[in-house]
Amino acid sequence: MIKPTLYAKWISLVFAAFVLAACSSNDTKEAEAAAAAAEEQAAQEAAAQEAEQQAQVEAQQGREAAAADVGTVFYFEFDSSSLTEDARAQVDAHIQALLGNNDSVRLEGHTDERGTREYNLALGERRANAVRDYMVANGLPSYRVETISYGEENPVAYGSGETNWQQNRRVELK
Repeated sequence: MIKPTLYAKWISLVFAAFVLAACSSNDTKEAEAAAAAAEEQAAQEAAAQEAEQQAQVEAQQGREAAAADVGTVFYFEFDSSSLTEDARAQVDAHIQALLGNNDSVRLEGHTDERGTREYNLALGERRANAVRDYMVANGLPSYRVETISYGEENPVAYGSGETNWQQNRRVELK
């Protein structure tokens, strides 16, 4: 016969084993639930990040389309290297597009046929530098912008007259 104190100890030990077994199955279930919740949250974060990246790509494509719509030629007044309001608006569209990517650009300065060759090369350079300086002042890193002057050497409109000269007083973005 088992002594009552030994019997009580044995029952306590079996009861404790059942309690521990029940707790460990609850812990396993809780751990599985926590892992599933963490996995679900990670999937949601990945989906949100992917959606954000897609939105950024679409926004950049919109900025590039806007820049393409305004054109890549900026016109100047006679004997001037100051940007006109229209030219600033065009350059602003290109700045926004360039800030969203890592592309570099070349600005080619041009003049009409009036003036000496040396003067026109200098004027074309001042025009290209004016566009570059405006871009840099508005956040575009200067190392991404190259300038060159062709002066009167590459006209788009041949002949004399204000209509032709107007078309040749320009900076082209390449």
